[in-house]
Amino acid sequence: MRNLAIVGGGSWGTALAIVLAPRFARTTLWIFEPDLARQVHATRINDTYLPSFEIPSNVEVTSNLESALEAADVVLSVLPSHLVRAIYGEMLPFLRPSMLFVSATKGLENGTLLRMSEVIRQVIGRSFDPQVAAISGPTFAREVARLYPTALVVASPDAALSNAIQSAFSGPTLRLYTCSDTIGVEIGGAIKNVVAIGAGVLEGMGLGHNATAALITRGLAEMTRLAVAMGGQSSTLAGLAGLGDLVLTCTGGLSRNRNVGIELAKGRKLAEIIDSMQMVAEGVKTTNAARQLAERHGVDMPIVEQMHQILNLGLSPNEAVRRLMLRSLRQE
Repeated sequence: MRNLAIVGGGSWGTALAIVLAPRFARTTLWIFEPDLARQVHATRINDTYLPSFEIPSNVEVTSNLESALEAADVVLSVLPSHLVRAIYGEMLPFLRPSMLFVSATKGLENGTLLRMSEVIRQVIGRSFDPQVAAISGPTFAREVARLYPTALVVASPDAALSNAIQSAFSGPTLRLYTCSDTIGVEIGGAIKNVVAIGAGVLEGMGLGHNATAALITRGLAEMTRLAVAMGGQSSTLAGLAGLGDLVLTCTGGLSRNRNVGIELAKGRKLAEIIDSMQMVAEGVKTTNAARQLAERHGVDMPIVEQMHQILNLGLSPNEAVRRLMLRSLRQE
């Protein structure tokens, strides 16, 4: 595997281009906006999404999908969840059965409630049966771009595929572990964003560390219940893609989802918060899908329910906390 195509030029896609470029002879970074692609190509810095980090010289920046995918051995998608289906549809004429596909998107598709690897498999399946893996774990793009030590999980039921991606992506600052539980890895990566908005609400309300620790713990319980009900493994949620990512996103100042919660607690309207953000906070879109999945599988997810009430029905953060604290008492 000599050639890597990264589809999606936001902060995470750009950070992955920086850290993975030394591992491949040729890396292409596809950016949706032609003007931004030209600017990044000329300056070698993505000032819009990841300023101050120079992109290696062997990374070719383009807004042309055919050019980006030409000769690619590995296609790594780092797209917002709501764009994955459409962009893969545009990519389809340029894809080949020999390619390995890796999803780095943490979210669920609204409407279908599909995980991202399922969306990719469904779209590409119109032409051939693709080899699809997912990567997830506790990652802030800026820290990855700074070449700070980072650990991830690559998940696929196909051990040969996950081993190949592990070998290709791992290096001095990025360590990958393999896992066969794609369901657990993707559900953990999606639902932790919803819980992180709740953690931001607690922070914005000034409710202290006890409340945040309780939210993380009970949020992990909700994530695990849902993943297991969908066919995942509880042990996966105790690892990097579950607990690890949840702790980071609920406590780290670089978390977009946590910052949404902080602003909600200040009394700002959701639409105003979203309009002021340059990048997507996946938890906002994932909340509805998570709630519907919980209903479909008969899983109790009170934190997700209260976040749905805050984000979509105008429930006050104070009332949401009160409802969670006064739920019927039970065993842990």
